[in-house]
Amino acid sequence: MTRFLLLTAAVFLGVAWMQNGSTLLAPTGTLRAAFLGTNPVHGRVNAKTGEVTGPVRDLTEEVARRLGVPFTLIPAPDAKAVVGHVQGGTADIGFLAYEEARAKEVDFAGGFAMMPLTYVVRTDSPLQTPADADRAGLRVGAVKGQTPEIYLTANLKQARVRVFDTMPPDAELQRLLLAGDVDAFALNVQRGTDLVAFSRSAVRMLPGSFLEVEQAFVVKKGETQRAAAISKVVAELRASGFIKASIDRAKLAGVTVAPPAR
Repeated sequence: MTRFLLLTAAVFLGVAWMQNGSTLLAPTGTLRAAFLGTNPVHGRVNAKTGEVTGPVRDLTEEVARRLGVPFTLIPAPDAKAVVGHVQGGTADIGFLAYEEARAKEVDFAGGFAMMPLTYVVRTDSPLQTPADADRAGLRVGAVKGQTPEIYLTANLKQARVRVFDTMPPDAELQRLLLAGDVDAFALNVQRGTDLVAFSRSAVRMLPGSFLEVEQAFVVKKGETQRAAAISKVVAELRASGFIKASIDRAKLAGVTVAPPAR
């Protein structure tokens, strides 16, 4: 009898969470999630079919499953666009790297991954570690508004940051490095791994990282209940091994599960 009552209570609480949660997290009846379509740590977008795979797909699908609603994924070209979707109400949740400036625009709610940042350089470059890139006369490429650019602009003492409006495609990145237009290009380790494979050893990636940044859910500023609900689900998915399995399945170089919030 006790076991039956406990099971009944669990089912009741689960149904109640689905009803209340869907109203809170997916008010339109569909959970809408915006993410960086150019960041493989978030997900990869099939150019032909538009299908998205990776942690963002897995996490959004699981939250939607718990809510009992369908979901849709919105690939965005940059962080500004993700913020715009969340602020404008065209997305219920978003995914971004944590930045103090961004935390003034949206609320972060549940870190799921730690993403290392490093540089790619020409194979014959004298640079051996990320610290070597901060030298007088060196030009370091980075994409405007992305975490590498924000961090390096604030922290490089001698090297000059050359800012690009968007992430160049692999062929253009390789050309920039081989032509000496930039001495190094800052990006996440998975993006660097993809570029090295594309270049067939024409460029290489520096070992280690100059920064590890947390990737997290974001919600509209001031939506504390929505943030709390997401944080609770993320904590459960971290503890169950769901997030690690998603990262492993996506084969993301250097990416680890974000630690629990303190």
